Parts: sequence; structure tokens; C-alpha cells
Amino acid sequence: MGTLLSIFAADILPIFLIAGVGFLLARHLGASVTTLAHTVFYALIPCLVFNMLVTSRMTGLQFGRLALFNVLVVAGMGLLARLAAAPLRLSRPELSAFLLVVMFSNTGNYGLPVVLFAFGPAALAQATAFFVAGSLLTYTVGVLVAATGRRSIRGALGKIVRVPAIYAVAAAAVILESGIQLPTALTRPIALLSDAALPTMILVLGMQLEGARRPERPSAVAAAVALSLVAAPFVALGVAWIVGVSGAARQAGVILASMPVAVVTTILAVEFDIAPAFVKSAVFVSTLLSPFTLTPLIAYLKN
Repeated sequence: MGTLLSIFAADILPIFLIAGVGFLLARHLGASVTTLAHTVFYALIPCLVFNMLVTSRMTGLQFGRLALFNVLVVAGMGLLARLAAAPLRLSRPELSAFLLVVMFSNTGNYGLPVVLFAFGPAALAQATAFFVAGSLLTYTVGVLVAATGRRSIRGALGKIVRVPAIYAVAAAAVILESGIQLPTALTRPIALLSDAALPTMILVLGMQLEGARRPERPSAVAAAVALSLVAAPFVALGVAWIVGVSGAARQAGVILASMPVAVVTTILAVEFDIAPAFVKSAVFVSTLLSPFTLTPLIAYLKN
């Protein structure tokens, strides 16, 4: 019990304290979550991704393995979600929303800081690769899942070109392959913006949670949360064994796959009008309950 409390205090509680600041900023000062979220998405995350990849010693094979890891986890969770949804008698929009919240976890503004606190910078570099792959899936597969709820999927894939992290990966690949040494005038601002990414992402998480309301369809929310927090770690551990991921990569991948529901799913739910109240409830409840599953999982992975 002492070990679990120590892990919670060192690796989880700091994130909730910072998120609490974001919550208070949104509740009492009316701080704009949209503006800060855009800052993170278009400026800070690309710098974080670029900096982590350029300064890490990860090979292309390792990156590809983590990407495959992510794809298989998302596919496995999608299958479980479809099976679990059968007895719930969900409407078409609700089914799309249910699949969305189960398949995609909060690897960014919650998962990356947890990996850094729990396993250190080496694991954070691996987590960044997992996060980039997850972003690609969110804005391709996630958009398609959301679009099938009510609308045609025509033009949905076009949203992928709006993900700046993709271009950060491409730029990092060019730098690593060519051996180009960037001037200090570029590396320093990139590093500073990279350092600002994680705390700002946690503030955004808290600000987004401030908008949560009483859950709709409590049984569906409970099922989605159980799959996201309880089933996902077992799926991730199985996939890690299948694809041969070990060490820091295994720690990072399993933790990120076991995070609560991704906040970005609320944006997709609103955009495509697929039960947004249900999605917000799933994000809120899964985030609040996540310490009870993440703390013992971190202890297991550390051993």
C-alpha cells in the first residue's frame, strides 16, 4: 500500500493539481480553453514531437513497431467496444460515440506527463512516437468513426493535413537521415516550446473537464469507462508481447494505451453531432477514476 501511495503522490497527483489550476482558471476567470488548446496543438506539440525524436536514439524500426503497437491496440479496443455495445441497444450516433471513446485514450495532455514522471525521459521519447501514431489514427480512423454516426465520410480524411505533428515527424526524419546540425537560434526556441508543452497540456485538460455535466446513459458510460480503464491494460500487455515491445517502449505504450478517454473525442462528437453529452461524461468519469487503475499498473510495469 505504501508503494502505491508513493507512486500516486509522485506520478499522478501532480497532474491533477495542475489540472485543478486549469479547472479554476476556466471556472472563475473564464479562461479560453479553445485558444490555449490551439496553442498546444499548433505550436507546442509539434515542437515537443520534433525535439523528442531528434534528441532520442530511436531507430525507424523502433518507431514502426510502436506505431504497429498502437494500431493493434486501437483495433482490439474497437472490437471489444463493438461486442460490449450489442446489449446496450444504442442508436447509430450513440454507437459511433461509444466506439470513439473506447478506442482512443488520452495519450497527450495526461499520458505523456505520467510517462515522464513515472519512467523518465527515455520512456518519454518512446511515448512521443506512440502519441504521434495515435494522433494519426485519431484524425483518420477516429474521424471516420465519428462521421459514420450521422454524415457522409466525404472529405473526412482531409482533416489529417491539419495535424501539425505529422510535419514535425517528417522534419525530424529529414534531420536524422541527413545528419544536418541545426543552428542554436532554432534549437533553443524549439526546446523552450517543447518544455512548455506538457504543463500547458495538463492545464488544457483541467479546463476541458470544467465543462462536464451529469452523465447521460449511465450504463453506457459505465461500460465505456470499464473498457477504457480495465480492459485496455490487458489488451496493451498482450499486444506488447505479440509485437515484441519491451523495456521503456513497453512501459510507455502500455501506460498510454491505458489512459482515460481522449479529450479530443469531445471535439469530434460535437463536430459530427454524435451524442456529445455522453462523450463528455465518459471523458470526465474515466479521468476521475483513472488513478485507481493507473497507480497499480505503474507499480507493475516498474517491477
